Amino acid sequence: MSEFMGKNGFQWFVGVVEDRQDPKTLGRLRVRCLGYHTEDLVKLPTSDLPWAHVMNPITSATVSGLGQTPLGAVEGTWVVGFFQDGGDAQQPIIIGTLPGVPSELPDTESKKGFQDALNGVYPKYKEETDVNRLAVNDEDLPHSTLTIRKADRTTAIGRADFNSVDLNRANLAVPLTIEGDDGTKFDEPEVPHNTTYPHNHVYESEAGHIREMDDTPGHERIHERHASGTGYEIHPDGSKVTRVKNDNYDLITGEHFAHIKGNHSTTVDGGVRVFVNADASTDDHNYTIEVGNNANVNIQVNKGDVNVVTTQGNINLKSGKNIHMDATQGIYMKASGMDVEINGQWSETTQNKTESTGTHVMNATEQDINGDTINLN
Repeated sequence: MSEFMGKNGFQWFVGVVEDRQDPKTLGRLRVRCLGYHTEDLVKLPTSDLPWAHVMNPITSATVSGLGQTPLGAVEGTWVVGFFQDGGDAQQPIIIGTLPGVPSELPDTESKKGFQDALNGVYPKYKEETDVNRLAVNDEDLPHSTLTIRKADRTTAIGRADFNSVDLNRANLAVPLTIEGDDGTKFDEPEVPHNTTYPHNHVYESEAGHIREMDDTPGHERIHERHASGTGYEIHPDGSKVTRVKNDNYDLITGEHFAHIKGNHSTTVDGGVRVFVNADASTDDHNYTIEVGNNANVNIQVNKGDVNVVTTQGNINLKSGKNIHMDATQGIYMKASGMDVEINGQWSETTQNKTESTGTHVMNATEQDINGDTINLN
């Protein structure tokens, strides 16, 4: 073979993508090339343009689905490439895309090519750079998603607040004061977008999904966002904000470990359910809570009950010091039997007392019964 591509000259082109609906799903594009094709859609319809293969980077295998899918350019994208068949110009290969500043928007009624004549979607902006607004960061032309994110910021979120309480103790005049735990409100951090061109590397899809890798000195960020608004952002100081606009599921096959060196605050507008040992496969899958030294367990119900129920098993309470109970109304206990063992003194103060029992046995070394009136029946 005396003539082959690379030896007999290099025929290159600049053109506009007009069709990407490749029937062979190879990522090919139909491109109208300057100087090779007329702009007249009647003389040369888009459907008569040759399919152009897209060259992928060496980091993408582009075989058996490996690497990056060779899709990205849209109708209206300017591209540059070459013809592997030289002057015949029927086997184009695209080597890259060309951003610019569009001077006009697509017109589907013009019957002219070199534009998105099929859909009339791209370019979306006139007299504006094709570089993403998030990368340019022009205050006069903010990206819509940035404006939405700033407006969607949540503030004044309430936290659990335990009120101080005085616990009256039996036969003691001075109540026990339990100190409160102030649950001050908190705010979602402000959006830290402070990009300086050309440091922010942005990817935006047609649907509006966004990925930012911002290398702006002093304002480095990572931001990834779904078009619905669900996403996360890592701030310059390493803080991370995650926002889920609908339901959130975490499914873990193995174990889950979390270590929080600071405090943990969770605010739930709805209810909370925790199901432990759901598969009942072992008896050592316990729900264990340990609170370290010099800290309390505070439970406050503003309006409702505290219910502790075991269907099979005991309820065990053990205090290293005292157990204090203070009820504004009554204390009711019912059991098939009751054993009370007191090593010290039993002091009982009541307005009236009624005891109903079958047999009542009282044993004491010394027993005093004092009263203005004593009735023995």
